[in-house]
Amino acid sequence: MESIKVKERILLASPHMSDQGYEMEYVKEAFDTNWIAPLGENVNGFERELAEKVGSKAAAALSSGTAAIHLALIAAGVGEGDIVFCPTLTFSATANPIIYQNAIPVFIDSDYETWNISPKALKEAFEKYPEVKAVIVVHLYGLSADMDKIMDICKKHNVAVIEDAAESLGTYYKGKHTGTFGDYGIFSFNGNKIITASGGGMLVSNDEERIGKARFWATQSRDQAKHYQHSELGFNYRMSNVVAGIGRGQLKVLDQRVEKKRYIYEFYKRELGGLEGVEFMPSNEWDEPNCWLSSMVLTGKVRPIDVMEALEKENIESRPVWKPMHMQPFFEKYDFVGDGVSGKLFEDGVCLPSDTKMSVEDLVRVVKVIKGLWIE
Repeated sequence: MESIKVKERILLASPHMSDQGYEMEYVKEAFDTNWIAPLGENVNGFERELAEKVGSKAAAALSSGTAAIHLALIAAGVGEGDIVFCPTLTFSATANPIIYQNAIPVFIDSDYETWNISPKALKEAFEKYPEVKAVIVVHLYGLSADMDKIMDICKKHNVAVIEDAAESLGTYYKGKHTGTFGDYGIFSFNGNKIITASGGGMLVSNDEERIGKARFWATQSRDQAKHYQHSELGFNYRMSNVVAGIGRGQLKVLDQRVEKKRYIYEFYKRELGGLEGVEFMPSNEWDEPNCWLSSMVLTGKVRPIDVMEALEKENIESRPVWKPMHMQPFFEKYDFVGDGVSGKLFEDGVCLPSDTKMSVEDLVRVVKVIKGLWIE
């Protein structure tokens, strides 16, 4: 009896190591020198090279992007009872560290122009909560938020700004890297990000003293003493030398990954953008996105669930747009400021496979399945 051949799975986004083997060179060096952990030259090198790449004065290599947000909040002086503005349309890792600090999140709506934090809703939030301690800005799916408007508002209120650029490494706003406009910026190297170190994150800032303090906190706040002495609360948040080695190798191919992500987005937009009720992620003249995940909204009879189920039948992974934080069971008790744009994007949005290892044949396969829904 002839076996049924299962089609190779097309993933949403997965690790993509360099063809040149850059990562293994750095990892081998870590093994050869026995600097596996803690720290080592790869950690120092990754901090230096990432900071130089994005144009920031200093960086701290950490165990995750979440850890980077947590330390940024501490550096910004956020503590128990403080209010922190946070975009509602994001992954929970943006909001969780606010709770770690026993602070109070207030969730801010998106706008259709950027899919990111709405300057209009942000102004309204400041009017309602003038005592806010910090503002977190997210660059969703590699799309830049409108940083000029956001920074103008935040500067008027003299509030700390933390940029969650976990999804936007390689994205520019008016020629400058996202993650470098606020007081602190964070990047993630999780397995699905545009470059990956198998995990890990980075905190960047032009305040070299605060980055030094973040490194101290991340290394269990161990004082300079012959014995183990701790005068402040510490965390086990430092990146290992092996992980940093992978990151250094990946950084060498970042520009190639951005180029491929943009190619994938343009392919989908060209092939699917003319279908009834289909709109793609917004494009602005000041935004050079890395197109981390190509996403579209469906406002016609074909719904996101139809697309996701059709793709899954063909062994192709896709995903809904992030469910807003103010709609999540854990966070729904906290205040939300906005007009419901984020909820509409969640209801109508779908993320298409955007793996940088995808071939043209893979893209054609995805497009064929989706187009078929309009023919039925």
